[in-house]
Amino acid sequence: MGIADQFKDKAKELADQAEQKKKDGKQDGSRERSDRSGDRPSDPRERARDAAEQARERFDR
Repeated sequence: MGIADQFKDKAKELADQAEQKKKDGKQDGSRERSDRSGDRPSDPRERARDAAEQARERFDR
């Protein structure tokens, strides 16, 4: 096996690893987003109300 073949094999191996990490990261990220979505109200009016309440609390200090 020549040096060029070794570099090609290593490049393919690294590309495969990167692709696998990208897939794993997408799954983790979507799971994290779904976990966080439970903390926030889905209704925009409720979110606005919560934001206003938090702003009032910050300014009252």
